Amino acid sequence: MKKIVLASASPRRRELLAAAGVIFQICAADGEEKITSDKPEEIVQELSRQKAMEVAAKFKLEEGSIVIGADTIVAYKNKILGKPTDESHAFETLKMLQGNTHQVYTGVTVLIRKQEKWQDISFSECTDVTFYPVSDEELQAYIRSGEPMDKAGSYGIQGSFGVYVREIRGEYTNVVGLPVGRLFYEMKQHGIELRG
Repeated sequence: MKKIVLASASPRRRELLAAAGVIFQICAADGEEKITSDKPEEIVQELSRQKAMEVAAKFKLEEGSIVIGADTIVAYKNKILGKPTDESHAFETLKMLQGNTHQVYTGVTVLIRKQEKWQDISFSECTDVTFYPVSDEELQAYIRSGEPMDKAGSYGIQGSFGVYVREIRGEYTNVVGLPVGRLFYEMKQHGIELRG
């Protein structure tokens, strides 16, 4: 059976991949991220490739082994919103997003070991997310929960802030951190079955 390695420490990506029926190991990339583009869809692909390549270099993986790298960013009006630096930063971000539509981009790189080389399949997925208007009191209560502090855009759609989502255009799992439907579709196009 081929070995599949997820190059991410994200519990959300781990849960999504496991729920899809994939058996895999985890080895998080921890190298320095280098960005050469200013386009969100290119940035996430670049970072996902760096993560996958870093992890692939750590192992002597056999023929047919697969390494999956992913990176997610949130953007609003073409400005990239990272993880909040503190509670006031989280509040500013969420205040800006409430009542508006923003984009969530996830880049995915799949490396497949073939004839002692790595074949690279990369893509990015974009999902539009629109929030209902949210009061300052509701934002403060959410921030006090601590939930937004490790998340791009200062929220997790799968958590309690999900109640403020008015509309999603695109793949839901992409917003969580890994576009599982697109991943399986891309793998199928290359004759690769991730399950079993």
